[in-house]
This record gives sequence, C-alpha cells and structure tokens, in this order.
Amino acid sequence: MRLALAAARAAAQAGEVPVGALVVRDGEVIATAANAPRALNDPTAHAEIRAIRAAAATLGRDRLEDCDLWVTLEPCAMCAGAIAHARIARLYYGASDPKGGAVEHGPRFFTQPTCHHRPEIYPGIGERQAADLLRDFFRERRG
Repeated sequence: MRLALAAARAAAQAGEVPVGALVVRDGEVIATAANAPRALNDPTAHAEIRAIRAAAATLGRDRLEDCDLWVTLEPCAMCAGAIAHARIARLYYGASDPKGGAVEHGPRFFTQPTCHHRPEIYPGIGERQAADLLRDFFRERRG
C-alpha cells in the first residue's frame, strides 16, 4: 500500500484527487498509476482504470485473474465494473468512500446479482494515511 500511497501523493502534487493504485502479480508490482482525469482530459482516467490498463498491456491479455489490485480509496462504480471485467483476484483498498464508493457503499457493486465476478475484498489497509491525504487535499482546495 505504501507504493499506492506514493502514487496518490504524486497525484495530489499534480493537482489531481490523491488516489493511487497498483496491480501485483506473484508478489511483483506490474503496474502503478495515479488519478489523472484533469491532466489527460479523460473522466475515466482513475488510478484503478489506468493501473488495470497498464497491467493488461504488460501481460498482453485482458484477464488479470492472477492479479491483485491495491488502491488507496474505495473504488467507484466505474472502477468496480472494470475490476470485475478484468477478473482481478483480490482487491485491497485504504479509505472508505461513503459518497462515491461502490464496494461497501452506494450500489455495493460486487453484491449485485448481475456482477459476474467478485474479487476477494480487503478494506481498510492504510486507511488512515489514505484518508489523511484526501482530507488535506480537499482542505487546501477549500481554503
């Protein structure tokens, strides 16, 4: 999680919402990404999506069933959908997101009968550090 937190810090320094993600396979990090919707003018450029895309390109396949995703914030519905489509084996995330999260909040995506793949889910890893990054980022924006 410390690598995902480092990516989140880099996102904050770039003016993006501080979320970082990485994909791990057999204990090796194969992709790391940070939020970049503003920099890329792409509303889908969430850290999770970017990390999944990079991992799929690295492995040369669309199914990442032997991979884990580590992310600093509870994934939104779009990212949860990508996690399911990629067949990610395990999801580890830091801070909960009561407003925009879709794993333990909102639609609870992976519990829906239409969800075709459910990763193992491990919330709260690095939660304090991830929440502090987000809180500080938005506090500075509000002045």
